[in-house]
Amino acid sequence: MKYEVTPQGVCPARLEFELDGNVVHNVQFLGGCNGNLQAVSRLVEGLTVDQIKSKLLGIHCGFKDTSCSDQLARAIVAAAEQEQQK
Repeated sequence: MKYEVTPQGVCPARLEFELDGNVVHNVQFLGGCNGNLQAVSRLVEGLTVDQIKSKLLGIHCGFKDTSCSDQLARAIVAAAEQEQQK
């Protein structure tokens, strides 16, 4: 299933990804640091929700309490929880 999320406290205006069971595909950020976010998108391709959660959740950007990768992890975890409730 495809998800579109508005990240909070970071530069990108939108975050999109697909969740196929427990596996993440096609992560895309709209806005933000293009090169870094392309790298993050490629690195998480095909990883499970738990793998992304353990690698990215809690990463901070500068003095912020979050980061683009943290927002991605949060969104993916929330989407997985939403799918489990169906």
